[in-house]
Amino acid sequence: MFGFGHIIPEMGRNFNQTYRCYSVSMLADREDVERGGKIIMPPSALDQLTRLHIQYPMLFKLCNKRTKRETHCGVLEFVADEGRIYIPYWMMLNLLLNEGDLVQIENVSLSIATFAKFQPQAPDFLDITNPKAVLENALRNFACLTAGDVLAIKYNEKVYEMCVLEVKPGKAVSIIECDMNVEFAAPVGYQEPKFQRKVEEDITETDVSHLVIMPDGNAFSGSGNRLDGKKKGVDVKNSSAALIPVRRGIPNYNFKKGTLTFIRSQRPVVNGTTEDKSEKTFEAFSGEGQSLRKKGRK
Repeated sequence: MFGFGHIIPEMGRNFNQTYRCYSVSMLADREDVERGGKIIMPPSALDQLTRLHIQYPMLFKLCNKRTKRETHCGVLEFVADEGRIYIPYWMMLNLLLNEGDLVQIENVSLSIATFAKFQPQAPDFLDITNPKAVLENALRNFACLTAGDVLAIKYNEKVYEMCVLEVKPGKAVSIIECDMNVEFAAPVGYQEPKFQRKVEEDITETDVSHLVIMPDGNAFSGSGNRLDGKKKGVDVKNSSAALIPVRRGIPNYNFKKGTLTFIRSQRPVVNGTTEDKSEKTFEAFSGEGQSLRKKGRK
């Protein structure tokens, strides 16, 4: 009635072990572990986990019983020495662990993350062109997030620390294949730029009379220079024409819409009369013409 020789999986039991904790720096060339949130466990842990009815992906809670500090992580490999685990250094700082201290590991099941809020620990994080994309790329090496943890993110050979202020829907969440909204709080030590309001200066009236051309002046007064270096024969500034007042800016009050007025000549007006009365009035087509062909002699 009973069959023997078959291994029956252990049902309803949790993985709960205590190991000596060491930082990843004890291993050679494992910088990939330092950049993420996963640990390295011994092969015996994998053997025990396969015999337990646990939920995948494998997520664990690390607890320091002495300081009552805890965090959550995933597992990367099962190649550590028996009785030891290797974790990132930033995780040791969160748990207040020293090299070789005891840490308790227990497998857990976490909810899928929907929201997370981070706070950079230095204002230089704002120097990154696209900080959200940098954070998203760095979180690919993490399996879960715990509120209160301070993560270490490396970008352009520089390490940036990020504090997890809040996660939803719980204190610890899984970020494996999830659609999570991310927000940033103001970095620690950041100060809003102060914009000083300019004091409005009293606007005083400025005398611009010397800039205005009076109606009786000459707009183009002065002397000019020739390109060949010769002096001009007429000095406009000292000429008598420059001293004659010129009437300008007088509108034509007799203008009628649809008509054109051509000004044939303009003579200086003195006391309502022209200066030269002996000049003849203008006559159209009264000039003399010239012919290119010479006329024959009579």
